[in-house]
Amino acid sequence: MDFRTWPPVLVVDVEGNGEQPPDLVEVAAIPVIGGSPVPKSTRSTLIRPPRLITPFARRVHGIRNQDVAQAPAWEQVGPQVYADLEGAWICAHNAHVDYSVLLRHMPTWKPAGVLDTLRLARATYPKAGRYSLDALIELTGLDLASVPGQRHRAAYDAHATALLLIALAGHYDTWDALLTAAVPPGMPGAPLPAPPKSEEQTLW
Repeated sequence: MDFRTWPPVLVVDVEGNGEQPPDLVEVAAIPVIGGSPVPKSTRSTLIRPPRLITPFARRVHGIRNQDVAQAPAWEQVGPQVYADLEGAWICAHNAHVDYSVLLRHMPTWKPAGVLDTLRLARATYPKAGRYSLDALIELTGLDLASVPGQRHRAAYDAHATALLLIALAGHYDTWDALLTAAVPPGMPGAPLPAPPKSEEQTLW
């Protein structure tokens, strides 16, 4: 894989308040350029949701209602998130979750495409059995010692997913081959199906 052929990719992760549908409490994005994440360019922000964080969600990501009490509301940070992500290739683990939450908050948002490391991992390791982010970090032997923060926080998970994307992408020769394996059907950026082969005319 020649990473120089890649367009800029933003690996994103979101954390919600546990309601259905969820309100955002944290969003992060880290660029991948030239086959490496760029931590200094990570954007991450806490968001004060309109509904309280549920006890279940708090146990998952550790973000408490008091942690976001003084955070900006979505209306304050949404325009910048939109500007960062509009027209960009994005990547997430189990991407339909992050994509659907972001799209609900930004109905006019149109990314260039959506890469899913869960789908990519299933194509790369069809016999792995487990495809959670933790399981794939262990399978691929990723060293996360230098990743700041903690698991289940948006910036940490985005950085870990970026490293997983790079590790998985090494199994593919070209960007187009990666897209075929990584973009879920119906998502932005999905390769168009090949046209059916025309049958030769038969004379009777």
